[in-house]
Amino acid sequence: MTTTIAGAARPMTRIALLAGMALALAACETTATRGPAQAVAVVEQRDQAVTGANIASLTEVIRRNPQDAGAYNTRGAAFARAGQFREAIADFTRAVELDPRNAPAFTNRALALRQTGRDDDALADFSRALDVDPNYAPARLGRGNLLRARGQLQPALADLNVALRLNPESAEAFHARGLVYQRLEQHREAVLDFDAAIDRNPFVAPPYQGRAQSLIALGDNERAIEDLNASLNVFANNADAWAWRGVALERTGRRDEARESFQRALGLDASNRLANEGLARTGGRLARS
Repeated sequence: MTTTIAGAARPMTRIALLAGMALALAACETTATRGPAQAVAVVEQRDQAVTGANIASLTEVIRRNPQDAGAYNTRGAAFARAGQFREAIADFTRAVELDPRNAPAFTNRALALRQTGRDDDALADFSRALDVDPNYAPARLGRGNLLRARGQLQPALADLNVALRLNPESAEAFHARGLVYQRLEQHREAVLDFDAAIDRNPFVAPPYQGRAQSLIALGDNERAIEDLNASLNVFANNADAWAWRGVALERTGRRDEARESFQRALGLDASNRLANEGLARTGGRLARS
């Protein structure tokens, strides 16, 4: 995180390795204002030529070993990285047909199903993975994130507690549990979890934004501004982060800077409610009627 807010920021990529495959969970959500949630599975973007070559190579492996569930699971992840979710789901489905006790394949299929908006089917697959292996941490994390997105906070908390017991170095699980505590308005606990997430991986934006929102709720606006600056240095095109920065600046009496942050947010998302309301309070011109 070496660039400034005004400078060019690096694209943000959060990677969770599932059985050797790079499917990632994005769990960035606004909580205090019931803003738009972004809690579906996403995949790492790779060079298309490299991904295509990888898929071709894996297809040859499958041709030679058509009963190899692991090969289907691996190719499914490659399809998912390329954004070919229908093909990915088909491969994960074949993997679990060949090996009905393949917890990674159930988990990966659940993540791909989430990307296509099929959350009911995804929840069933996370649960199938955990029926096979109750100690499979990625499935605990995935199901916890999905339950949180559905507002089932206590079951989500239970899953994430287990995920962290199984993998206490998981930045993603600490971040996800922090979001649950935030929704429960347990902001001190949320800050501790965001601290832990940042300690384990300081190069992604969502934990900084999450911690900032809880710090604002606790009245620590100066620290919140620092966190939002850090978040925006990693990923500058986040309207919610600009809007929350405006809120924190406004609460410290820096109305001109707050107005600028609200305007930056609305330049990225004219419908952002937090920014529109903040701009109205600070005397700016609304981006929409």
